[in-house]
Amino acid sequence: MLQRLLPAALALALSVPALAAGPMQKNQAPGYYRMMLGDFEITALSDGTVELPMDQLLHGKPGEVVKALHKAHLDAPVETSVNGYLVNTGAKLVLIDTGAAGVFGPTLGKLVANLKAAGYQPEQVDEIYITHVHPDHVSGLVEGGKIVFPNAVVRMAQADVDYWLNPANEAKAPEGHKGFFPAAAAAFKPYQDAGRIKPFSGDVELVPGVRAAAAPGHTPGHTLYVVESKGQKLAVWGDLMHVASVQFPDPTVTIAFDTDSKLAMPQRQKAFADAAKQGYLVAVAHIPFPGIGRVLPNGKSYSWLPVNYTTKF
Repeated sequence: MLQRLLPAALALALSVPALAAGPMQKNQAPGYYRMMLGDFEITALSDGTVELPMDQLLHGKPGEVVKALHKAHLDAPVETSVNGYLVNTGAKLVLIDTGAAGVFGPTLGKLVANLKAAGYQPEQVDEIYITHVHPDHVSGLVEGGKIVFPNAVVRMAQADVDYWLNPANEAKAPEGHKGFFPAAAAAFKPYQDAGRIKPFSGDVELVPGVRAAAAPGHTPGHTLYVVESKGQKLAVWGDLMHVASVQFPDPTVTIAFDTDSKLAMPQRQKAFADAAKQGYLVAVAHIPFPGIGRVLPNGKSYSWLPVNYTTKF
């Protein structure tokens, strides 16, 4: 019986046309990553990526930048992450940096969508801390000239307010920096009009468990934010560095976006050494998403250890 059925079954199988492959989706999972830091919930939020000519923007020893990129299997332009960080202390919801909105094209501007995907709404954000006033960190404050975070107070170093919101400085700025001034004015004006800009000076605790630490150089008021809970620590570095594969091996490499590279370099060296010695977590705006990990000593250089993936909350 089986011998009689096999030829018929085989003939039927051969007559059925092959199914076409499913179409490629060509999109990414929602860009958020969540972890606990003591009693605080930390959510990394992706604003997307942007391609940057890092072989031209980074300033190091001749040929060494490209060599380091190739060692990491990277070519210029480098697809560069733009990350923000949401800190829920239980009492306050704090957003550190807001992304670029549409300032640098369609591959960025996803931070608010990812905040919503992570379970939050812009209306829930209590405080916004700006690491520095560059468009990829502040332009997400507004959409169409209107406030995106209607209940938030915006805080940043007074030195950045004084520099970037003073039109007289635009004329004296390097050509590649001039566009940052109108972008800053557009991002902050609605919040200024609403009385929601509250600058600070120096190292200060802004809410319990989150303090500002001055690290000028990349901009006059560039600031790190240190988050601590139950003996655990995370330092949000902003633009203290930009390309892990280049600047961890050689912290002396600077970038064209620095307002003062001679000041930015020792700030980076100091931060690298402290993070490597103490072993706390750091979060970096332009390290591949989620941009959270630890700095490890590696002779006279450093290496990067990404945070271990977790589903424990």
